[in-house]
Amino acid sequence: MFCCSPEKVDEWQLIGFEKQDDVNPIMTPDTSSLFRDPITQRLVKWEGKDVFNPASLVKDDTLFMLYRAEDFVGKYNGTSRIGLAFSFDGLNFTRLPQPVFYPDEDEYKGLEWEGGSEDPRIVKREDGLYVMTYTAYDGNLARLLVATTYDLRNWKKHGSVFQDSVDINQWSKSGSIVSRSIDDELVAEKIDQKYWMYFGDTDLFIAQSNDLIRWDPVKTETGEWLKVLSPRAGKFDSDLVEPGPPAITTSNGILLIYNSRNRLADGDQTLPDGTYSAGQALFDPTNPIKLIRRSEDYFFTPDKPYEITGQVNNVCFVEGLCHYKNQWFLYYGTADSKIAVAVSPQELN
Repeated sequence: MFCCSPEKVDEWQLIGFEKQDDVNPIMTPDTSSLFRDPITQRLVKWEGKDVFNPASLVKDDTLFMLYRAEDFVGKYNGTSRIGLAFSFDGLNFTRLPQPVFYPDEDEYKGLEWEGGSEDPRIVKREDGLYVMTYTAYDGNLARLLVATTYDLRNWKKHGSVFQDSVDINQWSKSGSIVSRSIDDELVAEKIDQKYWMYFGDTDLFIAQSNDLIRWDPVKTETGEWLKVLSPRAGKFDSDLVEPGPPAITTSNGILLIYNSRNRLADGDQTLPDGTYSAGQALFDPTNPIKLIRRSEDYFFTPDKPYEITGQVNNVCFVEGLCHYKNQWFLYYGTADSKIAVAVSPQELN
């Protein structure tokens, strides 16, 4: 993938993030929270095993977090559900006692059960509708699905983001919808009269939509999903790349913060094998397919005990990004076990 000449990091990247050591991790598993699963009718400790990979948004001057939580029961390392928490300072959160989104006895059970509903990302549509992409896992295949809400509590599931059965039944994850930061809210942004979304967890691909619900992946002449970002040999992102929070349109272009995994054999020799770090990429503001900048190194990597040891070791997985109280709050999963936050005072142009 071609990238432009070396850049000054502060010209286009969102930097200056400091991990909040006095409060991190800000969320840990809670074995006291019980939920009667509608499929098994059993009481489960729905967030007792692990909590991680959160989305975030600002609504009514309150910062909300949608987070992935695992129980001890699901045979695929615990069933995942999505919980909701809120904060008035971005650091201290109050959780709702029950999950707000989960596998149910509905038409999407076959896609979501019993791996669950994972890794949400959320943006707002101009009419006030909130659109969440998430990963459904049936134990064999991960699929990118979409759901909508007005109040963050009552959700309508729409199934796969894709329409064609060939696309629906390919492994797909992690939908990052291009947005613009408006009054502390990430509002989905149309480019050339289309919404755009980066997705994938090996290479990154791109899709477009008229309504944020039904998406068409951009394809090559041979019918394959078009790759717009790929792993790089010798770098921190040598094994895979995966979208982080919703991409944001800036004066420099479309800023995508992305997660990556290191493969020691042909990657960054200073990072342990399998380390998840985060980098940044910039795409053309009028052509979301075109990569114009890419960070040479990670800006975020595991260096705290709770990031190094957990369900999966050496993981910082960034997924939630909010501008709130004149700062950027970056929320991330740590070792697939807990949730932490980093804060930056930088403004985006």
